[in-house]
Amino acid sequence: MAEIQLGVIEARYADMIWAHEPVTSSELVKMTAIEFNWKRTTAHNVLRRLIDKGLFRNENGVVTAVISRDKFYSMQSRQYVEDTFSGSLPAFIAAFMQSSQITADEAEEIRKMIDRTEE
Repeated sequence: MAEIQLGVIEARYADMIWAHEPVTSSELVKMTAIEFNWKRTTAHNVLRRLIDKGLFRNENGVVTAVISRDKFYSMQSRQYVEDTFSGSLPAFIAAFMQSSQITADEAEEIRKMIDRTEE
């Protein structure tokens, strides 16, 4: 699947849609008026861009996800590791661990994830 780039506002709008889907486009217009102070045309234009990028569909005025929030952010994370660390997850983890501490619970959860992928 092609890489999908979102600006900050597009990402916030996408998160709003994922949180409320299925949602009508008229409900989105109301929500964006409150959240972003947008006019109807802006809400529809940004929605159209998100649809064109393949994240959502609008059928008969009802907006639903084509790609779930979890799947999208998983794809973004993988692309970041690929672009920044030449695809090396250990290099990413080493860089992350240089400035961060993890709890015993987090370490155990990571061990469980590794065990599941090795099975």
